[in-house]
Amino acid sequence: MDAINIHEAKTHLSRLVEQAANGEPFLIAKAGKPMVKVTALDAPSGQTVRRLGFLNGEIQVPDDFDRMGQAEIEQLFGL
Repeated sequence: MDAINIHEAKTHLSRLVEQAANGEPFLIAKAGKPMVKVTALDAPSGQTVRRLGFLNGEIQVPDDFDRMGQAEIEQLFGL
């Protein structure tokens, strides 16, 4: 793994980040002492699209949803 001094990392940041994203991690060093390791993230590729409202019309929420089980809860807490 390559160690890059901090000045060079600032100068060539775009290229270095692109290399890290392509699986070539590197270290950033200050005065010869390694400070950080830059690696690619294991993040979703963006292929999966999350859609809001995809269950619209498929389920129904009861009007008393926020009061469901209220009697049982009051009984458990002695209210």
